Amino acid sequence: MTVAVLDLGKTNAKLSAVTGEGEVLEQLATPNRVLPGPPYPHHDLAGLEDWLLASLADLGRRHAIEAIVPCTHGGSGVLIGDDAAALPMIDYEAPLPTATADAYRAAMDDFHERGGSSLMLGAAHSARQLLHFERAFPEVFARARAYLHTPQYWSWRLSGVSASEVTSFGAQSHLWCAPESRLAAIVARRGWQRLLPPMTPAWATLGPIRPEIAAHTGLSPDTRVICGIHDSSANFYRYQAAGLADLTVISTGTWIVALTDRQDVDFTTERAGWSCNSDVHGRPVPGMLTMGGREFSAVAGGAEGPADRATLARLVESGTMALPFFGQDDGLAPGRAGKGRVIGPMADDPAARFSLAVLYAALLTAEILDALPDTRTVVLDGNFVRDPLYGALVQHLHPGAEVCVNSDSYGASAGAALLAGHAARTAPAALALARPDTAGLPDLAAYRARWREALTAAPEGAQTTTAPEGAQTTAAPDGAQTTTALDGARA
Repeated sequence: MTVAVLDLGKTNAKLSAVTGEGEVLEQLATPNRVLPGPPYPHHDLAGLEDWLLASLADLGRRHAIEAIVPCTHGGSGVLIGDDAAALPMIDYEAPLPTATADAYRAAMDDFHERGGSSLMLGAAHSARQLLHFERAFPEVFARARAYLHTPQYWSWRLSGVSASEVTSFGAQSHLWCAPESRLAAIVARRGWQRLLPPMTPAWATLGPIRPEIAAHTGLSPDTRVICGIHDSSANFYRYQAAGLADLTVISTGTWIVALTDRQDVDFTTERAGWSCNSDVHGRPVPGMLTMGGREFSAVAGGAEGPADRATLARLVESGTMALPFFGQDDGLAPGRAGKGRVIGPMADDPAARFSLAVLYAALLTAEILDALPDTRTVVLDGNFVRDPLYGALVQHLHPGAEVCVNSDSYGASAGAALLAGHAARTAPAALALARPDTAGLPDLAAYRARWREALTAAPEGAQTTTAPEGAQTTAAPDGAQTTTALDGARA
């Protein structure tokens, strides 16, 4: 079986031909463009659909595609009418009017109900988007037929069948009480139930592709359209399908996203960076997230890798460190958004910047792991594991677990493809993991202690750095350009 997976990230869109066992055979990619408006910054859905149909036709000439699975970033969706988007798909980083932000702050549920923190990112969270649409476009909102999270928007465009799906609702939507596997209280208070189609399993076949799409692409009219899944949840499902348990998965890209199958987490008290997602079965999946990819790029400043042990030893010995946070998400340390800086004697050494960025990313990861319940196994994947020192440093900083690295960069696409065979699977899916090499690493205990102290009391007159306008790029498998450390795990 060959499955076409639409993997739609915040930065790039990819369409992959994947075997039913999760092996990526071919991948096409394009930027996921954001248009400036009016009425607000929004994703180019029409342009993306043209690219998707052309790419399906292209892949279909070389692969016998039997199913299509959408897999996208979380926290966003599309308000739809009868057969089209009623409003453009808002960019979740788009600024909203102050009045709307204040109204949402007053209307939003408590931490337990919404399953995570309220991120400091404009239109982040589906509930905040719905409130904005309701206030700013009341007539359009009243006529809307449904609100579909992004995976289900694309499965609807392909099949004509609308659905809701639990991993998408559980991905920072604020519409789902993940600890109790039910709709959040705000849905009933605002009367939004009418916009939410019935919950459907991520692996369910919604129907065949629309006849006009079959004719346009040359795909078989019997090609199945699968309901679809949130991308980090698809990646987590990949490990579940392989039979792993007592597990924490750290996926790295635009976001560092941690998910664990340990459910002994108290979600009655709000804690910075915490979230509660849902797996494909609707079970709560506690986790944490921080915008690590952009932090990495801010520290690296365009420097190229790889990181090396000698530079790492000099950074540690000199006390040179990166302190969060350079972006507008303050993640694990509330109040520190935009206050990131590099301090120490090697702060101005461009040759050390990439190694420093890897060390910084490992420190952020270790903070997340120490805050979550302990698990026997920790799996690292995504962009950061391209550098071997990242995995080695995480194991060094978190010695109580067996840290494994999955260097396959197609985790979300592989997991999404496995959904097409979910109902028929009788044995664990194949998975290749490796242990990092921790030999020759310096003692980090004192360095990490100073780093933690500096989070709350940085020295006066510390040398500062700011995030660069761009980031380095590397060639994607199909020759397209992708942004290093900015594409991969998404909220």
